[in-house]
Amino acid sequence: MADPAHAPFQDARHRGPGLQICPACAVDLVYPVAWQPAGGQSCRVSLRCPNCEWTRTGVFDEAAMQQFDDALDRGTDALVADLRQIAYANMEADVERIAAAIWAGLVLPEDF
Repeated sequence: MADPAHAPFQDARHRGPGLQICPACAVDLVYPVAWQPAGGQSCRVSLRCPNCEWTRTGVFDEAAMQQFDDALDRGTDALVADLRQIAYANMEADVERIAAAIWAGLVLPEDF
């Protein structure tokens, strides 16, 4: 059985799943490690999957890169939304703990 970390890479001619989808483990976490122009409207991009450590470098056309960029933007937006939600929940919990300490007489004016 072939090692999934060495699965063949799909280049710009392939119109399969987006570049953000790992061909080895199928998660949508693949991100670019390095990129450079490859002539015309193409880019040479090194990709990495943080889930299974799959890596590959390939040349992709402008359409594939635009689709990948859009997927990365959506991922960034989702991460930022989650971060905001977690930060809000943490602040809310902090306020509740401080309020409970004040009501229990555990925080005095001289503590400030």
